[in-house]
This record gives sequence, C-alpha cells and structure tokens, in this order.
Amino acid sequence: MKHHTIIGIDLAKTVFQIAIMSNNKIIMNKRVNRAQLKEFMVNHRVTRVAMEACYSSHYWAREFEQMGHTVSLIPAQHVKPFTRGNKTDANDAIAIIEASQRPNLRFVPMKTAHQQDIQCLHRIRERLIRSRTGLTNQTRGLLTDYGIVMNKGKKGFLLGIEQAMNDSQLSELLKSELTLTLQELEFTSEHIALIESRLRQYAEQNSLCKILHSIPGIGVINATALACKYGDGSQFNNARGLAVSLGLTPKLSASGHTSHMQGISKRGDPYLRKQLIHGARALLMFCDKRKEDSLCRWASRIKQRRGSNIAVVAIANRLARLAWVLLQKREMYRSN
Repeated sequence: MKHHTIIGIDLAKTVFQIAIMSNNKIIMNKRVNRAQLKEFMVNHRVTRVAMEACYSSHYWAREFEQMGHTVSLIPAQHVKPFTRGNKTDANDAIAIIEASQRPNLRFVPMKTAHQQDIQCLHRIRERLIRSRTGLTNQTRGLLTDYGIVMNKGKKGFLLGIEQAMNDSQLSELLKSELTLTLQELEFTSEHIALIESRLRQYAEQNSLCKILHSIPGIGVINATALACKYGDGSQFNNARGLAVSLGLTPKLSASGHTSHMQGISKRGDPYLRKQLIHGARALLMFCDKRKEDSLCRWASRIKQRRGSNIAVVAIANRLARLAWVLLQKREMYRSN
C-alpha cells in the first residue's frame, strides 16, 4: 500500500468499521470485532488513522500510537457533513476519511490516561452533586406534605430533619427513612470532599494548574478541568480560539450586507462553560472589594452598562482568553 494511505475507523463497543483509502480510492471497507481490530492494526504498516473524537476514541488513539501509527481525532460535528447516503457504519467510516483531509480542520488533542483520570473525577463529582441536590429537594418536598417547611441552605435542611425526627405525630416508618436519608447525604458529601481533595492535590503539583489558579474566578475545579481538557492550549492559534471552543462567543448571522450578533453559541463542553460562568459570577460578587485589579474594574463597568447576567458571560469569555495567554507565556496572573 502507498505511504499516504488513510485508515478511517468508525468506533463502537464491540463492532468496528474499517475503511482504507489509497490513491483517493476506497480499497477496503469491512466490519471487525475488538480482537480483529487490534490484530489488523498491529499487522498493518505504519500509516495515518482517522477517528471521531467520541466514546473510547482516546483509548484507541493511545493504542494505535504505541503501534507507530499517526492518529487524528476529528470532532464529530465536522464528520456529519461528509456522510453520503444512508446512515450506516460503512458510510460513516468513509466520511471520517473525507473529513480528515480538510485543510482547515482542527483536530482534537489526544488525552493521556492521567488526564482522563482527572476528568473522571470531575464527572463523578458532578453526578454526586446532582444526586445530593435531588435527595435534599425530594426530602423537602415530602416533608412539606407533613407540615414541615424547611429554610434554605444546608443548615435549614438539617434543622428541618431534626424537627421531623422530634415530631411525635410522624410515624416510625417515615423517621427510619429520614435516618437513611441523612446517612446517604453524609456519605455523598464525604465522597465529594474526597474528590475535591484529590483535585486540590493535583492542582498543587501541576504547573499549568498553578498558572490557571492564579487567575481570579478560576479555582481548583476550573483550573484542573481546563488543564485536563486543553493542556497548554497550543492547539489554538489565539486566545479567541479557546473562547470559541467553549461556546462563549456570540453567534453571527450574516447574509449580503446584513449581519446580526446573537447570543453565545453554547458549543463545546457544557460542563466547562458552566464552571467558568460560575467562577465569573463569584468574581463579580467581589469586584467591589478588588478595585485595584484592572480585571475587576473592567467587570464593574460591564455590569453597570449591561447588567449582571451579560457581565458574567463577558467575564467568563475574558477568563478563557486570559487563561490561554498566561499558559502560552507560562506566567502567573498579575492584577495590573
């Protein structure tokens, strides 16, 4: 086979589709299982491999690179336009090859196993927080039917549980369930605290996280999430590229001589975008106390001119750009 041969692989759990293009012609397009995929790639001469950046793609990218192949991971939304005909694995594999040859396509950097470990911590923490919130909301709603209305916050919740446990009119059946609810809440909170301590330990050891953590509005959670998602940001040509990938830049609708700037695009990772907006909201709350900081002075002007909600998104956009600049320069944030 020619040296410029491209292999396109449509990934799955157990059934994979392999397409091979050589001299701009598809010379093979067949289905294989997991064992056959590894055997095929080991025996194939070193070449370029293209895959969608989807479920299990980073694992296979590491495996194929150890075999000597060059791997390109393509964002899934850039593959879809090249799919012709019906939605089949065979057509998807060909579309992956077609998309990989586009000149201006930005590929997804391959993640190391350790980066995936940290991302797993973030995802587990997010699920636990969602579970804890659902648990407390359900308990509040159930006890409202018994005439017990709790105040806001964790303290109000615990006081409401204590009131219910001391209420002689409530049955022992309900009280036993409330006891189990408290145990579940304590276990979930301890698990969240353990994950956050591990993230804090990672942030203290990682040089990129230290740089990101020095920026106001970016704490341990945001710093570790950004570092594991984008590394040093070298895959972007400028600071705006990072903000665009997070969906924090406005959408542009243009036709002829008419153009409209709309709301943010909300593309990319919704978790990271949400975390940056939370960090920006926290920063905005303390801007009045940090008047010596040029970033806070700028944020205060945006708030006065456009309101808090627009200011928060604008700050998140600027934090993303600032993170890219500092990562490229390997410098800590300076207030002025």
